[in-house]
Amino acid sequence: MAAKRSTLMTIVKGLIYAGIIGLLALIVAVAVAVAYLPSYGTLTKRSDLGQMIRVRAADGTVLVSLGPSFGKWLSYDQIPLEMRAAMIAVEDKRFRSHLGVDPIGIARSVKVRIQSGHFSQGGSTITQQLARNIFLTNNRTFVRKIKEAILALAIERKFTKDQILELYLNRVYFGGGAYGIDAASRRFFGHGADHLSLGEAAIIAGLVKAPSNYSPSADAEAARSRSAVVLKSMVDNGFITPSAAAEVDPAAIRIQQTTKENSVRYFTDWALPQLDTLIDDSGDPIDVWTTLDPRMQGAADVAIARNAPAGAQGALVAIDRDGAVRAMVGGRDYVDSIYNRATQAVRQPGSAFKLFVYLTALESGMKPTDMVVDEPVTIDGWSPRNSSRTNLGPVSLREAFSRSINTISAKIGEQVGFGTIADMARRFGISTPISTFPSMVLGSNEVRVIDMARAFAAVGNKGVAVAPYAIRKVVTADGRLLYQRESDEERVLVAPWVAAEMTDLLQSAVLSGTGRAAQIGRPVAGKTGTTSSNKDGWFIGFSSGLTTAVWMGRDDARPIAGLQGGTAPARAFHDFMIVAVANRPVEQFDTQVPLPDWQLTPDEEYVGDSNYDANAMAPLVDENGMPIGTPPGADQASPPGAQVNPDGTGDPSQQDLDRAFPPWRDVTRYPQRQQQQPPPRQPDPRLAPPPQAAEPRPLSP
Repeated sequence: MAAKRSTLMTIVKGLIYAGIIGLLALIVAVAVAVAYLPSYGTLTKRSDLGQMIRVRAADGTVLVSLGPSFGKWLSYDQIPLEMRAAMIAVEDKRFRSHLGVDPIGIARSVKVRIQSGHFSQGGSTITQQLARNIFLTNNRTFVRKIKEAILALAIERKFTKDQILELYLNRVYFGGGAYGIDAASRRFFGHGADHLSLGEAAIIAGLVKAPSNYSPSADAEAARSRSAVVLKSMVDNGFITPSAAAEVDPAAIRIQQTTKENSVRYFTDWALPQLDTLIDDSGDPIDVWTTLDPRMQGAADVAIARNAPAGAQGALVAIDRDGAVRAMVGGRDYVDSIYNRATQAVRQPGSAFKLFVYLTALESGMKPTDMVVDEPVTIDGWSPRNSSRTNLGPVSLREAFSRSINTISAKIGEQVGFGTIADMARRFGISTPISTFPSMVLGSNEVRVIDMARAFAAVGNKGVAVAPYAIRKVVTADGRLLYQRESDEERVLVAPWVAAEMTDLLQSAVLSGTGRAAQIGRPVAGKTGTTSSNKDGWFIGFSSGLTTAVWMGRDDARPIAGLQGGTAPARAFHDFMIVAVANRPVEQFDTQVPLPDWQLTPDEEYVGDSNYDANAMAPLVDENGMPIGTPPGADQASPPGAQVNPDGTGDPSQQDLDRAFPPWRDVTRYPQRQQQQPPPRQPDPRLAPPPQAAEPRPLSP
């Protein structure tokens, strides 16, 4: 018996000694932590939470806020009493009495753990949560809990209760990127936290437990329901009276709707990585002022959504004359797909690539009025054909471009050199690889939408390079300028007369060629593009200093019946540009484009539609480039697309057939012009066929 008593005493003494040693160790640990804790002033600077970036549109409106949002730092006296009381009631009712760690709260948490089999109640105090938010992580480990307790005790020794509550309310995360009650109040209620109502304070206090679950912007009803729990806790702990709680109507609290980002994120995802090359790394909050025009962006969204065929994606890029990107749509819905088809996707441009073919021809000395021969041609075993399955014989270069005649493009490529055309494309900003097989003249190489917009913009800029950019300036929250864009030095790509003649051809394509649906009642120059089996449809053009490129197609490159550059993409261009240039003065091109003496015939990029009347098919611009009346459909929805048979072929009406095949022209032979027209010029000998046809040569591997 004596031996047992002695053993028990030894155990008790050991426990006492261990407790004393543990207490001494805790005191030392707390003392060390107090010595190393940052000062109060340091903790009021929240740069350690990450960098906040606000992206602004050209007019200054906020497009999107990325990273943490801090709001204004409120001192203890500036924080409404209702907010302080609500937070203490729901998170730490014994905040004013404990030493940083609440033994009663811990015991209650352990009891619930034993009864339920899991921790459903936390035992952490406000001070412990502050220590975890500032110095630790949310890892659920025993070591982290010990560190958290030591830091909480140290914080209580170094700061007053009022300072701790002030730090907590200004630094705790409330969801939606908002850190601190002021940021949360501005995000969810649209005003600062210095005049929160009781109901609003209850909603904010209820967010700490689960910001994602109770976020007002995500689930307003859940947030209001949680606020009722907070109000009850305030009553139970004597912070407010039952009558005061009863006067609060959670359903009447107005919650601010967050801005729908959607397609704007295609633009910001492309623009923000450019900051790495513009400013030095800094943790300071910054405002990024961009070039995006919200009105144009909205019009771009509508144009793509309205015109893209079912099951197809669409992309649009609009560039101003100085390279400022005014609108960008990378897909039909950013939420469904963040893949930016305007800047990342590479697709075949079809006949839109003929821009570089004809630029090369014009630079070599050819003129829009030069006569060339449309006839069968074979180059290294490759025999391109026109979609009409016919040849027109002698035609002007302008007519060949407007009709998008494939054989003429092939003959130009053979004459000037396919490598020369590839060099021209690279000169104008095509960044993707370009092969020099003969078929490249018809757009067999893959390109990016933004690169094609850049190339056409340079033509509209009289042959001077246009570099797309998104960021105008970057400033800190206190107004310090970190970056200001300066104008680039002019880099001439082609002579002004080459650009003028190319504009002549592009305007003809819109006036009476494959791009008629893109007319907007003022001078427009542009080109359609359609790839084999209707996999891709393009329209790229410019007017009044704004260049817009539109692409439509499927991500899996499957054919889309009826998709052609002159239909849905051209109509999307029309719908967008009608809005985009509405407030810009009408600008005439430097070149005067005569109306053609020929009529449009069906090709791969325009399908007749019986729903188009004679007025809709008439030119919208006269011989001087001036608008004629109001463009059909300017105040209405876009005209419907072509009627398409199951095999993808057009089904024109008799009126369309009469228009396409007039009785005085036999399309099975070279055409004969009307008697009153001047005789055609002799074909350009540079593009005339050789005296004897050479034997076809196989394509190089």
